Amino acid sequence: MARIVILGAGDIGGALAYTLLRHARVDEVRLVDDETGVAGGKALDIRQAGAIEKSDTRVTASSDLGEVVGAAVVVVADRAGKDGGEWTSDAGASLLERVAPLVPHTAIVCAGASQAPLVDRAVRSGLVRRRHILGSAPEALASAVRAMVGLETNGSAGEVSLAVTGVPPSSFVVGWSDATVGGSNIARVLAPPVLARLDARVTRLWPPGPAALASGAARFVESIVAGTRPQLSAFVALDGELNLRHGVSALPVRLGPRGIDEIAAPALSEHERTRLGNALGDGGPARRA
Repeated sequence: MARIVILGAGDIGGALAYTLLRHARVDEVRLVDDETGVAGGKALDIRQAGAIEKSDTRVTASSDLGEVVGAAVVVVADRAGKDGGEWTSDAGASLLERVAPLVPHTAIVCAGASQAPLVDRAVRSGLVRRRHILGSAPEALASAVRAMVGLETNGSAGEVSLAVTGVPPSSFVVGWSDATVGGSNIARVLAPPVLARLDARVTRLWPPGPAALASGAARFVESIVAGTRPQLSAFVALDGELNLRHGVSALPVRLGPRGIDEIAAPALSEHERTRLGNALGDGGPARRA
């Protein structure tokens, strides 16, 4: 069991704290936010729900960034208050400049939908090692696509396996060619016109809402803490993957106790690779090596 620190008690941060409490796989979740009244109120509300959920996970609040020291995972979420929102741009970079030296070997998960550039900036500046920082929002998108497939098959989203690659909403592809439903290739379950219709709808699923983003981040946290190794879709800073050495992309990963343990080569058809290459080459955040 472990202590998790969430930087930001906004909608994503609060939803993540509640999700981790419900799953009861960590000892403590600490919400860190300058809006101490909001963070404390959310922590109290979530703690009170713990009795109903039969969870012993403690949820506390603080305004001290030093709380990250000793955390098993640090999650960069969103700020509370009227000037809140996801930690991005200069504010997000400034936050990481203060936090990273305190946790040089700890996994940092960026939970927001707009935090891919923050992952890239932290790595390119040398502030955080590439394996220690990643974004979890692509997994929220992949989960939404799985749910959509589950509806089409009158089955469970849990039976669907697929990954997304690239950068949503315009520069990414779903790996339909390698997707499975109940262990069978998706092409055996859904006809090509159905897959084409689903593919056309995917861009409308971005950005995921706070609950979906929180659920995606929770999968990352629990995988790191529990030592399980499911394949997840994550924003990672590129270093040769997809023949690119700059920028960031969603890629399949497996996680270890310090962050990224393995970056898997995306299983894409030639057509999907061409689509992805064209998308990233025509305005994606990455440049050719």
